[in-house]
Amino acid sequence: MSTFDGLNSEAFTAFGQHIIWSDLAGNTIGLVGLALGWLRSVWTWPAQLLSALILVAANVSVQQSGSVGKQLVIIVTAVWGWQQWTRGRRQAQDGGLAIRFASWRERRLLLAAAAVGTLAVGGLFTAFPSLSWNPWPDAYVFVGTLVAMVAQARRLVEFWFAWLLVDVVGVPLNFTSGLAFSGLIYIVYGALVLWGMRAWWLRTRQSAQPPLEGAPA
Repeated sequence: MSTFDGLNSEAFTAFGQHIIWSDLAGNTIGLVGLALGWLRSVWTWPAQLLSALILVAANVSVQQSGSVGKQLVIIVTAVWGWQQWTRGRRQAQDGGLAIRFASWRERRLLLAAAAVGTLAVGGLFTAFPSLSWNPWPDAYVFVGTLVAMVAQARRLVEFWFAWLLVDVVGVPLNFTSGLAFSGLIYIVYGALVLWGMRAWWLRTRQSAQPPLEGAPA
């Protein structure tokens, strides 16, 4: 048995759902990566990189081309994001990660990219049904993940909102695709996203407070 076949073999069955090793391992590591992102740790990126490498096998096994593409995007973006966060940590005065809210122009660009990208990828999947059995949700998750990763790499608080919108479609998509553990983990992701959103928002408020009188700026 090859490594690829071993990753896609069944780990266990729960509530009538067959859980495969790649789905289990990849999403568990991804959950750790999201928690590290909440803590603003640079190690969130290698965790997301490893998670994506494993989840490629899971998505190939259920013919989710959009999700395979999503994992490939995560792999590329994780390398870039790692560099961006390392640079941002150096720029912060306290040695922490410098984060901020996006400008209105950046928000409009992210929304436009998400809309146009989803239409383009969904149209591609519709024209070539072999690429995805569920083209529009698959396209939405693929493009939404790309937008979220770019926003995260740029240290924008809005990346949490983007992940939340991906989860809304990602949960039912994974359950209907046979990746039950992915569906369950996406629900946990949703809770972590809400907590992470709050933590980053509070962080930006602390950064925006003026220094005390007589204290060094």
